[in-house]
Amino acid sequence: MYRTLSPVLCCLDDLRERELPGRQGREMNGNGAAIRTDEHEQSVAATAMAEIVHPVLSPAEAALFAEFGHVREVPAGQVLFHSGEFGSSMYVIRSGIVDLDFGEDLMVKYLGPGEFFGELGLLIGNHRRGADAQASTDVVLLELGHDDFQRLVDRAPGLIAYFLRRTIMRVVSNEQVLIRQLRHRNHDLEAALDNLYTTTHQLNHTEELVRTDELTGLDNRRGLTLYLQECRQTRRMPPQGLLLIDCDHFKHINDEYGHLVGDRVLQAVANILRSVVQVDGLACRLGGDEFCLLVQEADAEKLAHVAGFILQAVHGLLERAQPVPRICPVSIGACLLDPRSDWNDWYALADSAMYEAKRLGGNRLQWPRDWLGAN
Repeated sequence: MYRTLSPVLCCLDDLRERELPGRQGREMNGNGAAIRTDEHEQSVAATAMAEIVHPVLSPAEAALFAEFGHVREVPAGQVLFHSGEFGSSMYVIRSGIVDLDFGEDLMVKYLGPGEFFGELGLLIGNHRRGADAQASTDVVLLELGHDDFQRLVDRAPGLIAYFLRRTIMRVVSNEQVLIRQLRHRNHDLEAALDNLYTTTHQLNHTEELVRTDELTGLDNRRGLTLYLQECRQTRRMPPQGLLLIDCDHFKHINDEYGHLVGDRVLQAVANILRSVVQVDGLACRLGGDEFCLLVQEADAEKLAHVAGFILQAVHGLLERAQPVPRICPVSIGACLLDPRSDWNDWYALADSAMYEAKRLGGNRLQWPRDWLGAN
């Protein structure tokens, strides 16, 4: 490693020696010259910080790296490496966009053509990655391994010395930014916890909290029970149609991507139901990945229209290709409601239709077999 860095260190020493005489001369010339020195240093620092925030290779660096790099094509969605993995390669983006996700609610960085990442793998080898790197679009990369570093130094030690200096400055700056972000985040978390405690204490005994599903904001089973009681005890018209909605392949999403992604999928389904529920109707999360929609003044045609809108909205989100799923297909069981029956009878009809929809492959609307035969 010392042999590798010796030419680079010599170049860094030369850079410092060229800077020192001029600096000493300025310091000897009095206060006015000293002020000009500070202004010059501030200008240099501002330029260096701009390069750190936007890690773009200079034309000379890009030409040098292209001599030794290996072209690699990466399709959209493919992960280059995960945080915590060890790697010894640096990447230069020739075309496309790469996402760097540092986790812990930190801002995701989007890098484009001419920018580079993973440089510590090139410089020190076997470096533990600090972020997830994923191709946001189809990407063409230039990959350089740690073994290429000596050849770069031998070819252009001065250029590599400048690149190494910028890299060190960038690492230090990123650490300082991370520390500030974590301090700010801790402050925000403390304030959020205080607000959460106060709000929870105020809402703990309200009916709204009791009847609302915490994850989706829809009514829960308690809210459904209260709604049906209110329909019987007041002059409110009882619901005339029921849609039972169940997410297809939801367990696979939880297992493959984690419960946080699963929660977001459920919230996306809930948002669609919230957009179609009538003023006197009800959208409810029954539990897990099962939802229901009670519709007022419904006949078969209107109920099918509402179900069709839900399916179209789901399809629209599915067509937007994402590395991480934002929604999943749904199976819908539908039935018209006999006011002489109760919830258990209604649910049994819609449930049988919903499971028939799943048996047929999911992602569809299905009516009860008995109802289809009678109509």
